[in-house]
Formats: sequence, structure tokens, C-alpha cells
Amino acid sequence: MNDDIAGLVARAQREIAKQATGNRFLDLLEAGAVPAERLGWLAGELYRLVGSDQRSQALLASRFPAPPAGELFLALAQGEAEALRLLLDFATAVGMGEAELEAYEPLPLAQAYPAYLTQVAVFGSSSSMALALLANVDESGGTYARVAAALRSRYGLTEEAVGHFLFFAETPPELLDHAAAVAAAGIAGGESPDEAVRTARIVSALETAFWDTLAEGLTSAG
Repeated sequence: MNDDIAGLVARAQREIAKQATGNRFLDLLEAGAVPAERLGWLAGELYRLVGSDQRSQALLASRFPAPPAGELFLALAQGEAEALRLLLDFATAVGMGEAELEAYEPLPLAQAYPAYLTQVAVFGSSSSMALALLANVDESGGTYARVAAALRSRYGLTEEAVGHFLFFAETPPELLDHAAAVAAAGIAGGESPDEAVRTARIVSALETAFWDTLAEGLTSAG
């Protein structure tokens, strides 16, 4: 990662830190205080989110087909497809088959995150999506790792059942290097660094909104 992109990532992370509010759903999950019904909600919301994100990354690949961007966004779309496949194991473990996932009515605010990614895919720059990945990967990956651990320790789920969360817990270093190259190429080509930082900040805020929506109305007693 070159110094300019490293500086943008650091700038975005400072902006993200200013708006950090914690993750109440995760705190409740680690306490075993999320009822079984909400785990079904989690499966249903992720089913919509990941399916949308897969299409958003594919759209970005069609808008920016030249390397390095096209290759990155195709890889991200393929990753979302694999994550969607793994999600079915979690859904089955919490009593949600494919018919139930299709019939599930999503919570509007939980779907603000994928809706914004679609907006970026349609109107945004290649560097914006790349920087959002780089600036948020540690926080997001840590969240998914903790979700997987809590589901296993508190709810007795198998490693296979939490494979979706483990998949997002770690991002291959070569993918991050590729994202840095896309961000650098986009900025060098005239894309706005301010827009890229803004996108990273909003992505983080809407990830928080996703988890907050799932926690709404819950207490420590479940």
C-alpha cells in the first residue's frame, strides 16, 4: 500500500472512530441474551444483504472492467456468492430453510447498508468501494469473528453452521493489496479522495445500523 492510500485509510478510520457507538447486538449475543427468533432474523437479513452485495460488486465490475478494478470487483462478487452459500448452513441451524428465507420480510433500516452499496455501485467511484473495504476490514472482520465465537459458545452451533461468519472474519492479504491498488489507480486517475473517505465512513455507520436494528427492543434478559 503506497503512502497516499495508507494516509487515506488512516483518515477514514479517524472519521469512523468519531462515530463509533459499540455493537449492542453483539454484546447481547455474547451474553446469550439474543432469542432464537432474532437469530432467524439475522439469517433473513443477511440473505437479502449478501445477495444484494453480490450484484453490487458485479455491477462495479461491469462499470470498471479494466484491471486492476475489474478483477477486484469480480473477486468480491465471487466471495459474496460463496458467503451466500455458507449462509444457508447457518439459516438451517436456526430453523430457516430457503423457503423461509425467501418469505422473510426484511427490516428497512437493516437493509440501508446494502442499499447504500448499490448506490455506490451505480454512481460511485472505484476507489470509494476499495477504500471502504480497506478502512473497515479490521472492525468488520472482528465483529464477524466474535459473532461466530458467540454462536458456538452460547448457542451450541457447529463450526459448519458459523462458516458464513468465519468466511468474513478474515480477508486474504492479497485481496487487500488488490484493493489498495484499485484505490491508488482511481485516485491517480482523478477520482475524489474525499468521496472515498466519505464512502468508507458511511459504510461503517450503516454496518452499525444493521446490528442496532437487530438489537432493537432486546434487553439483557433476552
